[in-house]
Amino acid sequence: MSLTDDITTPSSAIPDPATPYQGDIARYWDHEARPVNLRLGDVDGLYHHHYGIGEIDRAALGDPADTEREKKVIAELHRLESAQADLLLDNLGDIRAESTLLDAGCGRGGSMVMAHQRFGCRVEGLTLSTQQADFGNKRAAELGIGEFVRSRVANMLEMPLENGSIAGSWNNESSMYVDLHDLFAEHSRVLAVGGRYVTITGCWNPKYGQPSKWVSQINAHFECNIHSRREYLRAMADNRLVPQAVIDLTPDTLPYWELRNTTSLVTGIEEAFIESYKDGSFQYVLIAADRV
Repeated sequence: MSLTDDITTPSSAIPDPATPYQGDIARYWDHEARPVNLRLGDVDGLYHHHYGIGEIDRAALGDPADTEREKKVIAELHRLESAQADLLLDNLGDIRAESTLLDAGCGRGGSMVMAHQRFGCRVEGLTLSTQQADFGNKRAAELGIGEFVRSRVANMLEMPLENGSIAGSWNNESSMYVDLHDLFAEHSRVLAVGGRYVTITGCWNPKYGQPSKWVSQINAHFECNIHSRREYLRAMADNRLVPQAVIDLTPDTLPYWELRNTTSLVTGIEEAFIESYKDGSFQYVLIAADRV
């Protein structure tokens, strides 16, 4: 059965949000059209909803006085975005063409396309946003991979997937919108025993004591609730997800933010990210865990 056999349109059978908050989040992303997401995706057709990692290729940026400088900076920011997705996929383990993967909080589907291109497998994406699901499905159809890559409007806390049907799953900067115990219970349910879960996320640093003013600003900007690193590890342990790697990506993501802050794509939240990374109150981490 193809991924599209059981749906008539990309966003059919839309479930009611479980809470008023989730309704707010659905509306937020249905109306989101930030240039920072769309213009970066226009570089090569991979539309991400996450940030970047890695050193800046200064040679690729050229001379600051170059009339093409902004275009080159946008291309470089997008390269760093895709490098982040590549790192996530690197940590999924042994994925085969017959496997099915899950992107919980899939956005416009850029990471799903990259996963299929790498592994040749099927990829399911879940989002509360009808706009995002339709965008992702349209893009997959344009690429000729609609049979393998599907976005659905669904609640990641009530995944429309069978127990043990998923070989690997992830949240890429989407876990701050939900309760972690509820989220990891669902990932644990749909993952096969031995399957791998990966998250890349911003989290507040327990060593700081409490969420800093910068973290509070980020929460307000995105209407989310950032968790601490400790909360991630505790909720995983409670739901049969055993961490295999915990990688601090904070030094690797700071160049992305400092470069983005020099462009016309600024949204006003850049300072909060830069300062919180520098003062240690906020961290950017990758956690990979196996379902046992």
